Amino acid sequence: MPKPLFSEQYEAAFGQPWPVWPAAVLVATINVFLFAFDRPWTASDGVRNWGDWALTGAGVLARPDLVAPWLSSGSILNLGVIAGGCAAALLSRQFALRLPPRGELVKALAGGALMGVGSQLAFGCNIGGFLSATSALSLAGLAMMLGLAAGAFAGIRYLVWEMEHRPGWSAGRARVLGAAREDAPGRQPAAGLGLALALLALPWLYARAGYVAQGLFLLFGVAFGVVFQRSRFCLVRAFREPFMTGDAEHTRAGALAVTLSMLGFAILKFTDLKDKGEWVFASAGVGALAGGLAFGIGMTLAGGCGAGTLWRAGEGQVKLWAALATFALGASLARVALVQTVGLGRLGRAVFLPAALGWGGAVALVVAVMAVWAVLATWNERSGAVSALR
Repeated sequence: MPKPLFSEQYEAAFGQPWPVWPAAVLVATINVFLFAFDRPWTASDGVRNWGDWALTGAGVLARPDLVAPWLSSGSILNLGVIAGGCAAALLSRQFALRLPPRGELVKALAGGALMGVGSQLAFGCNIGGFLSATSALSLAGLAMMLGLAAGAFAGIRYLVWEMEHRPGWSAGRARVLGAAREDAPGRQPAAGLGLALALLALPWLYARAGYVAQGLFLLFGVAFGVVFQRSRFCLVRAFREPFMTGDAEHTRAGALAVTLSMLGFAILKFTDLKDKGEWVFASAGVGALAGGLAFGIGMTLAGGCGAGTLWRAGEGQVKLWAALATFALGASLARVALVQTVGLGRLGRAVFLPAALGWGGAVALVVAVMAVWAVLATWNERSGAVSALR
């Protein structure tokens, strides 16, 4: 019996995980094209938009200038990541509602709140404040990297302490609902195909309503979601695993993604296709360091970062739904507190690295930092010097 048309291609795309290294190249490439189109990706802007929308609806905030989530570029990107992750999970028969034990939900709520606070201190999450800011040659991105590493280490130390001294806090039975059934193997792929077609139709509807850019933002988000879900590429693992299991694969891939994205951003800025000050945050100092620390602890507790929380929520991880809720509310309330205390002007300086080091020096610095990060993680992978679970 002949094989169905395109069955081999479908199996390659959705029957097995994608390699992490090509996924890192794709993430960097999509981010460069997104920056060329309008702005680079950060998850925290869109998540804060959701928190602002919820608190405004509840009468806690007064934001007459608030853009609706279905029109805000950051929100649409995030919704695209969730939808893209969901479509990819369905097409690969990996979607299921995964309900964690109560203790894991508590950690998700606490971790999400810390991510919300950290993202406002650093002017971005691990995507916008680290990956995109470093790509934009902002010193704040490298400063946040230090905070994220320290936060991941602190989060791991807490989890190890809890496992050794309070194992009952997160004990309990996890439940899985709606997983793919062996007697109906085509049900999830059919639903995934329907969702994919709907996502392809939505930009056309946006364009008909006069919102062409919003439709394109949605497609960028969907592309991110599919790549992350199929490859499991995750910056949480890039910062966490060297301290936890010693595995350095995602660290090396993360360093590659930042390097390639930075080269693309540098070309756009050097040729004046984009403004040189764009995405150079005034948080190089206490803001990026403290924000990275809070965000690093939060993402380790929650099990998902700015990107991972979104695409994992799309594939049915209820723990990440909880983290998203407190991420949104924490970011919204933290921004209000910073504005009311005039804290935004005290978080650090805006330092564009080429202005201080020249273009060659700035590019060389970022490449060197990423290379050292990858080399140290690889050395630790082989030696086991700083792996908590070995």
